Amino acid sequence: MAKAKKQETNSKPRVRISFLSALLILVGADLVLLFAPAVGLLNSMFYIGDMISWSALVIGIVLLVLGFKGLYRKG
Repeated sequence: MAKAKKQETNSKPRVRISFLSALLILVGADLVLLFAPAVGLLNSMFYIGDMISWSALVIGIVLLVLGFKGLYRKG
């Protein structure tokens, strides 16, 4: 009978996704999609001031950047 091959160890470390970073990405994407000036979903239905639209857009982009920055961890 032939011998079974020995299992090789996985050389790549396991990648883990941070829950908080994924949540930041979702919240940031929602802010961008809802409040984007002239194309956002809420701006197309209701009148929302420019100050609120632009500030929500900037906050959403910052949350997206922070979320993608810490999304993957080695584990």
